[in-house]
Amino acid sequence: MNEKELVAHHAAKLVQDGMLVGLGTGSTANYFIQELAHRCTEEGLKVTVAASSVVSTIKAQALGLPLVALEHLSKLDLYVDGADEVTPDLTLLKGRGFDLVKEKLMARASDKFLVLADPSKRVDRIGARFPIPVEVMPFAWTLVKHRLETFGGRGDLRQTANKDGLVVTSYGSLVLDMAFDPALEAAELNALLNDTPGVVEHGIFSGLASAVFVAVAGKVEEHWAK
Repeated sequence: MNEKELVAHHAAKLVQDGMLVGLGTGSTANYFIQELAHRCTEEGLKVTVAASSVVSTIKAQALGLPLVALEHLSKLDLYVDGADEVTPDLTLLKGRGFDLVKEKLMARASDKFLVLADPSKRVDRIGARFPIPVEVMPFAWTLVKHRLETFGGRGDLRQTANKDGLVVTSYGSLVLDMAFDPALEAAELNALLNDTPGVVEHGIFSGLASAVFVAVAGKVEEHWAK
């Protein structure tokens, strides 16, 4: 069993009968969805799920998990997803897959938000390895970029993988990938981005994670928020 499977199976054990569970997106989240479906089949576990993306929706449907649309929810019992970066205080960087709006909505609405990671995701500061994804309204991207540049931000609109166009989110937004001075704290960046008109959402998840599970040497370390 690889590290991603290990943390995914560990998280799936915490799901209880009758829970409403939010499903993340990505390779680690896929392992969680598979194990959750396995528990439902083998143990008769009864859950309802909500997905953070079309990809996770299709995965859940294929495995027979009962789905409910986000529009019909007011809260979640549990949300399980991965992260691109994790700091010691459990601040996260997410959004390489640019499903930022749903992911942050689900993180905020859940009683517990469990983050699955491997040791490579640990960083001393947000933005250490990746630029910060900033989802912007298409007509506002130039103004948003200029404002962020006045605070030392550097970056541009995200291009598609084959560089033949711009990435467009499922809501029709564009994505700026911005790097900032290491001296700028995550809390400052979070406040700056929250206070910038035209920003739909961004990849800093501050104060949202209940716990981060990390697979190390064949065992799972649990790091719970204080």
